[in-house]
Amino acid sequence: MKFKLKCVLVVLVVIFSSCRSKLPLIKEAAATNKISAVKIIDQYYAKQKDFQSVYIKAVIAYQDDKQNQNVTAEIKILKDQKIMVSVRFLGFTVAKGIITPTEVKYYEKVGGKFFEGNYTTLSKWLGTDLDFFKVQNMLLGHPIDDLKLEKYTASIQENFYKLENQKQNSTEKIFYFEAENFLVKKQEIIQDFKNRKLSISFSAYKIFENITLPSQILIIANNNDAISNINIEYKSAVFNQELSFPYEVPEGYDKLNID
Repeated sequence: MKFKLKCVLVVLVVIFSSCRSKLPLIKEAAATNKISAVKIIDQYYAKQKDFQSVYIKAVIAYQDDKQNQNVTAEIKILKDQKIMVSVRFLGFTVAKGIITPTEVKYYEKVGGKFFEGNYTTLSKWLGTDLDFFKVQNMLLGHPIDDLKLEKYTASIQENFYKLENQKQNSTEKIFYFEAENFLVKKQEIIQDFKNRKLSISFSAYKIFENITLPSQILIIANNNDAISNINIEYKSAVFNQELSFPYEVPEGYDKLNID
């Protein structure tokens, strides 16, 4: 069964099946009292805990207008340095990808194809502007961008604190936070002039080894009315272990050239 290249690369936009996690969901609260954008941002960053690495097992469901796939995978993150995703189907590795701040690499066994490129090529192909840190933030349940680098207006909408950037480059950015731990519940990146919209929702969070991660991530990418949906459910996560990142394209594979 062919796991499409585009699906794997989007997941790097942005994981081995196991029993459903018994970890309790983190308590959340509705926003009631209006506070400033600066305070929302300060509260969010004050509650973050640092780590060096994380190894995640999860399941992924991918859907677009041409295919519907369900797979398991493993995600290894060496914070701010590299991310590896190994995709499995029926227990066999069918694709593997690795990204760093400067490059994107991927191969799939069925079809014998591989890809090597940068984020300019990847972003153009997927219809969403990406870099390493945006992908890392998506996988960790963080705002896709550093909130300290722009100015935002704050309001309350649907019981969440809402931050909306003061658009200066025709890109609209909206972030929603719950009021107990200031966890990100949803974020939207909208580029009307390119007919693009990226929506990332975190329906719930759990604590894995005293560090909070989303238990489920829903990514919806709309590029010129072509819609891709990715649902990622985290089953387990282990932090600060020494991780290996073996990656080697098998001999005889054909390189993909993406215009």
